[in-house]
Amino acid sequence: MGRTNKYHQILNKILDTGKVQQNKKGCIRYLLDERLCLTPSDLLDIFETHGIARKKLRAELSLFMQGERSVERYREAGITWWDYCGTTLVNSYPTYFEKLPPLITKINAEKRSSKNYILFLGATDAESNQAPCLSLVQFQIDAGELVLSAYQRSSDANLGLPADLYHLYLMARQIDLPLKSITLNLGNVHIYENNIERTRRLLDGEEGVRFDLNV
Repeated sequence: MGRTNKYHQILNKILDTGKVQQNKKGCIRYLLDERLCLTPSDLLDIFETHGIARKKLRAELSLFMQGERSVERYREAGITWWDYCGTTLVNSYPTYFEKLPPLITKINAEKRSSKNYILFLGATDAESNQAPCLSLVQFQIDAGELVLSAYQRSSDANLGLPADLYHLYLMARQIDLPLKSITLNLGNVHIYENNIERTRRLLDGEEGVRFDLNV
């Protein structure tokens, strides 16, 4: 078994104790209501030991925050994982993340420890070709440090979870305060059956493991 961190620990837990379920995307092994609480050193450990497409994820978050809905613009930035949505992202991340820049400006101007700053994602009963898996991001200030909390309704542990952690880290970097922690509450965190063997190889220390996207 290779060196483990908190991300690897949750992968191990899914493999060891996860329940099995069939859904429209395939068979998954899953856990309900898990929680990842990460300090800056925990995040650094994850980002250094797990292959994350940092440049593409930075570009993706920037396009989200611009409210860009054209899938072609993402493809131009080398981001192809939205191609299955058609030509336009409907009621997806850009719809909500375009509200993030003014929220960040407000936080940096006020820096009120008595206030919870919240970004909600996902409207009910709205047309969508990919409802955001990330549902809420909360920014709080504790003794001059930033505490970022998020709720994720559904998380692909192999591809989605590391990417969302990196996005949350990039959001935290835009607040003019030192980061204390990022806590991600996971309603359903899962590994698809076709990625289980590769997950074991990752945990055994193999480098360059690539996972299938299930859509």
